[in-house]
Amino acid sequence: MGDPMKEKTVSLTVAEKHLACTMGSGSLAVLATPAVVALMEQAAASLADELLADPALTTVGTMIAIEHTSPTPLGAEITATAALTGQDGRAFHFAVSASDQKGEIARGTHSRVSVKAEKFQAKADGKFG
Repeated sequence: MGDPMKEKTVSLTVAEKHLACTMGSGSLAVLATPAVVALMEQAAASLADELLADPALTTVGTMIAIEHTSPTPLGAEITATAALTGQDGRAFHFAVSASDQKGEIARGTHSRVSVKAEKFQAKADGKFG
């Protein structure tokens, strides 16, 4: 996709826990869209963490839009790639894609925002207290 410093790829082998019928996102024994989304986010989060200069910071996902265009069966290897397309202050923007051995299965865009990890966690923990 481009500059290796601005791109990250992660992979997994489709297991029972990744299937639509297991995750509840469908009834078939195929890779679930939420599993594809999670792998794409993992790639983007990992890349964003590498780009952050401050270890007290992390990123949180704020938007993802994908098209999941091809089914993948149990046991297949899938790879997700996130490529940084822009950075605007605390916001990171990515092009994301996923493929299996036969080619592309999903593509889209994803945004993340940097936050102070401890402060953000404390805010979440205190939300209902």
